[in-house]
Amino acid sequence: MKLNSKVPEGPLEDKWRNYQLKSRLINPANRKKLKVIVVGSGLSGAGAASTLAELGYDVQCFCYQDSARRAHSVAAQGGINAAKNYQHDGDSIYRMFYDTLKGGDFRSREANTYRLAELSAPLIDHFVQQGVPFAREYGGTLVNRSFGGVQVQRTFYARGQTGQQLLMAAYSQLYKMIHAKKVQMFTRCEMLDLVVIDGQAKGIIARDLTNGNLRRFAADAVVLATGGYSRVFRLSTLAIGCNGSAIWKAHKKGAFFAAPSFTQIHPTALPQSSDSQSKLTLMSESLRNDGRIWVPKRQGDTREANKIPESERDYYLERRYPSFGNLAPRDIASRAAKERIDAGYGVGRLKNAVYLDFKHAIEQFGLDTINDRYGNLFKMYQKITGIDAYKEPMMISPAAHFSMGGLWVDYELMTTIPGLYAIGECNFSDHGANRLGANSLLQASVDGYFILPNTINNYLAGKPNAQVPSVEAPAFVIAEERVQAHIDRILKVNGNKTVDHFHRELGKTMWQECAMSRNKSGLVEAIAKIRQLETAFWKDVRVTGHDKEVNTELEKALRVIDFIELAALMCTDALQREESCGAHFREEYQTKEGEAVRVDETFLYVSAWEYNQGDFKLHKEPLHFEFVQPTVRSYK
Repeated sequence: MKLNSKVPEGPLEDKWRNYQLKSRLINPANRKKLKVIVVGSGLSGAGAASTLAELGYDVQCFCYQDSARRAHSVAAQGGINAAKNYQHDGDSIYRMFYDTLKGGDFRSREANTYRLAELSAPLIDHFVQQGVPFAREYGGTLVNRSFGGVQVQRTFYARGQTGQQLLMAAYSQLYKMIHAKKVQMFTRCEMLDLVVIDGQAKGIIARDLTNGNLRRFAADAVVLATGGYSRVFRLSTLAIGCNGSAIWKAHKKGAFFAAPSFTQIHPTALPQSSDSQSKLTLMSESLRNDGRIWVPKRQGDTREANKIPESERDYYLERRYPSFGNLAPRDIASRAAKERIDAGYGVGRLKNAVYLDFKHAIEQFGLDTINDRYGNLFKMYQKITGIDAYKEPMMISPAAHFSMGGLWVDYELMTTIPGLYAIGECNFSDHGANRLGANSLLQASVDGYFILPNTINNYLAGKPNAQVPSVEAPAFVIAEERVQAHIDRILKVNGNKTVDHFHRELGKTMWQECAMSRNKSGLVEAIAKIRQLETAFWKDVRVTGHDKEVNTELEKALRVIDFIELAALMCTDALQREESCGAHFREEYQTKEGEAVRVDETFLYVSAWEYNQGDFKLHKEPLHFEFVQPTVRSYK
């Protein structure tokens, strides 16, 4: 199958406008005849569902949480980027596009990345009109701060709770449409399979998590907005319920999976404290604006942080990357922290952390200013650790965070299955091999609010007179039977090991061999271990209870076996990409100083994987750079 990205012709700055001018339209009367399923109700899902409903489509929206307000978009605390240039510091749409392209190590599509930057400015206006309380200067102007990988201030924020405020705005728009009976909302309802008829996405099979009943839903198109899959590492900054099952089921039905090994390790999380821990807590990257990162210059130093004099502190990011310092991109900052920890300079009880110190910022700006910028983050840190970070440094450590990989989509955000769209973090679209901070909320929002509602009509324009298939159609019956058989198989194993045991073993393998650094022998060994783990799962897993009830163990089991299968693909993708780029760091491809070495002559493409009966077939989408030539990615 030849991958068609559908990128419009013309100058970079005209592509999106040209696309909209030539795209097909659907009159309001015909939109009412068309049904769209949206799976997920975070920023991208809620934005898409509410906007499509406002346009007149018949929308059904699904989430596994008890409320759309619980979507994981709330966890993106630090801010949202936009090329407004309010600070008059040289920012522009082009500079934001270039920063994002460079930040992803030139492994993303130019046109998609430029569109992300182009739509950022009107998105801020959109959220202001929805009542988002962005931080403002005394005179009323919206204020900005910096994030990693850039040298301008373009991040809009609402203290340290930006994601929560944006989600509340999206939630209010979604529920306005629900009360207007234009959106039908299904909470505590999880998608377990995609229904494909004549090669097109026509519905889903979902499980009601309150009673276990399987239900069939049919539509003219299906939109996945289900977030990332970094819980494959088990310990991550993601909520416990975050999973990759929806996109994995779509992959097994024919949707190509792009760049699965591109997963981001965030440098600013709270360190792991024990093996029994189930998740890690994210501290916003915004803290790196004013906080300085350091470790003791002496290996194994056991002194309290405040008793270590300045002359004995190694501000290693400022030393190694003087141009960007503490705002080096996430992948670089995480690897630098790992290098110091592995070399014996780590701090904390388990020696697995580094310091993030606000002493100098408080001396320079005053306690009130720092409290105004980050007060809720400091409160959260003290509540979890018992440490007052105004008086002594925070301790932070790298942790699995964002998924740059996801379902392959074209310029319209359609997957390789016609009628199936993927928006937000569950697609691979904009970030390449590494996402810059504060671009997550941006992508989720523009995909849902601005892009999908202007591209889905190109597919649906030919559907007004077509009948939505009956849920009694053979494809729906077969899909439901297969889901039920899968559930029955898990319940019948009746082994002697918990689901958490298998997730813990998977997480250890993935963190060791396919996280911040990878090598050939480790990846080969990891694939073998994952295959053995999959065999052991079907032999030894024990899931108590039955399927016609609230059964969280069964929910976990369904998600973990998908993670195990996905992990094999992640390692396969990392193994075949013999270069270092962004978050994908192959130890065989680095400079003497430990910096990444790309191999553009061989790997200037997006890897798109086709599911093939438990194995995977590689397809390549060549990356053509018409407007920016890839350069050595340096932040020194």
